This record gives sequence, structure tokens and C-alpha cells, in this order.
Amino acid sequence: MNPLFQLSTRSYEKEYPIVVNALKELEAECKIQNGYTVDKPFKKFGWTFFNIQITEELADIIEKSGMMEGALGYKIGEQLTNFIGHYLEIKGSNVRIKKIDY
Repeated sequence: MNPLFQLSTRSYEKEYPIVVNALKELEAECKIQNGYTVDKPFKKFGWTFFNIQITEELADIIEKSGMMEGALGYKIGEQLTNFIGHYLEIKGSNVRIKKIDY
């Protein structure tokens, strides 16, 4: 199953390029192509929400490479969410992230 995350921001135009560039860098670090998709944004209550979905292959590489070492959480999903959120933050993004379970 491909992990799905919902990102939220009040400044989508600024944040979107940062998120996409960070995900491209993550793909390059993991030596993978087409490792994520970004859904169309929608607005609600002054916030813009958009979903990113990473492939199972990319999630597996992140997990097995040791990149998530030190990420908080008891379950892999929590650790992956915290890792991605921290990775985006390091790259200059201020989006909020939450994992969406199907």
C-alpha cells in the first residue's frame, strides 16, 4: 500500500515548489524515479490542503536505508510521517503533515 499524506498550508504558492523540490531530492537520494505523486489542492477555512502519496518502493527504501533512524513514533506509519515532515522542514517548508489511512 502506498503511504498517503495530507499537507496543509496557508501559503500554497510558496510551499508547493519547496515540497516538490524536497521530494525530488529524496528520490535522488534513494536512487528512484516516480516515487511520489502530488494531488490537486483544495481550500478550506483559509488553508490549502494537498495530498502526497509516496510509492511503496520509496517507503521501503527509506525504511531499510536507516534514514528514519531517530524518527519518533511507535509504528512505521508514525515514524514515516515524522521523517517526511522533518525532511520537508529541513528543506525550508512549513507545511503541516498528517498520514491518511484508507
